[in-house]
Amino acid sequence: MFHKILIANRGEIALRIIRACKELGIKTVAVHSDVDNEALHVKLADQSVCIGRAASAESYLNIKAIISAAEVTDADAIHPGYGFLAENAEFAEICQQCGITFIGPSPDNIRLMGDKIQARQTVIEAGVPILPGTEDNVPNVEEAVRIAAEIGYPVIIKATAGGGGRGMKVVHSPAHLPNAFAAARTEAEAGFGNPDVYIEKFCERPRHVEIQIMADQHGNVIHLGERDCSIQRRHQKLIEESPCPVLTPAIRKKMGECAVAAAERCGYSSVGTVEFLLDKNLDFFFMEMNTRVQVEHPVTEMVTGIDIIKEQIRIAAGEKLRFKQKDIKITGHAIECRVNAEDPVKFTPFPGKIQGYHTPGGMGVRVDSAAYDQYTVLPHYDSMIAKLIVHAETREEALKKMSSALDEYIIEGIKTTIPFHQKMMRNKEFVDGIDVDTGFLERIVL
Repeated sequence: MFHKILIANRGEIALRIIRACKELGIKTVAVHSDVDNEALHVKLADQSVCIGRAASAESYLNIKAIISAAEVTDADAIHPGYGFLAENAEFAEICQQCGITFIGPSPDNIRLMGDKIQARQTVIEAGVPILPGTEDNVPNVEEAVRIAAEIGYPVIIKATAGGGGRGMKVVHSPAHLPNAFAAARTEAEAGFGNPDVYIEKFCERPRHVEIQIMADQHGNVIHLGERDCSIQRRHQKLIEESPCPVLTPAIRKKMGECAVAAAERCGYSSVGTVEFLLDKNLDFFFMEMNTRVQVEHPVTEMVTGIDIIKEQIRIAAGEKLRFKQKDIKITGHAIECRVNAEDPVKFTPFPGKIQGYHTPGGMGVRVDSAAYDQYTVLPHYDSMIAKLIVHAETREEALKKMSSALDEYIIEGIKTTIPFHQKMMRNKEFVDGIDVDTGFLERIVL
């Protein structure tokens, strides 16, 4: 097991990793920007190192500074959390070259599944269902017009190196394709430094369902069930739950087997998530694989009782999985609401100082957050300040528990998305759980 882990991240995920390390008896190093001196992860780690200015490019994305901090503090491993450098193959490679363990998949895994075209080809070979689409980069608009006509509208244009909705355009007719194609390439170039795009059939009103997988370095792969992440705005998840309200046991089993097959095909090792689109007929199709721990991993932890971060660390240390597929039992229902420092109507960032703070409690209530009273939410980073997670025997009970917890959650001095979540927990369609898809928030008025 590792002696000391440097955490190349901030906020609640850094704190989450520190807690896991403490339980494993591992010392921790927090890195931080010059404006994050008062952050909780800095206060609670065994050591801390300032690695640069507020801008992410000068601190949390500064590979040289992070590696130097690891060497100076004698850290033998680095955990990237999610975001920032978590899916940066070059960073993982540099860690290896410096004799530091990267707690995540191999650089080759990151590159393979990070390239959406190669990822599609890999899962096809594993027998995983995909939507009709191109197997290569679409080089020009003329080829895009031909392919779209062959697939049939509507189609979706996606960046091959994409994520978070950037470089993604839905096209419903030939007239709109040229502009959408140009816009997708421009966004892809700006967001990822790679203008390449591909085209696939657009799945109308799908649910977004993902499978959590764990794979060790000895060829063992299992899944931990699914999460429904369909409540989104601008392709950003807001509410996640497990299990999915409409999945049957047979489909759940098949989807889990496909996720495991995809991971086995690419020789994956670490924790990760295989994401699917689920259509109205309950047919599912591979969307992408995230080669890191997910923001929403706590809902899976709540229904399985497995600490995903601790298992991820054990895997990176070379240990074999401690579970077989038959050991995994899904118990009850869990829901997670992401609490962002944002206007709850406009969803625009709302940084500032928290003037009053009280977290909810009670049986089955969990708050993952690095916020506290008088803490200043900074404008330089992601607006998420907390994840509120509840667990109960049934979905109906979980919804009521979440509603109660949200009413109890007090954050004063800034605007947050708590009022949005309160309304969602009382929205009849969402509570029913049947007529929900990734476009749900675009159709309803809260």
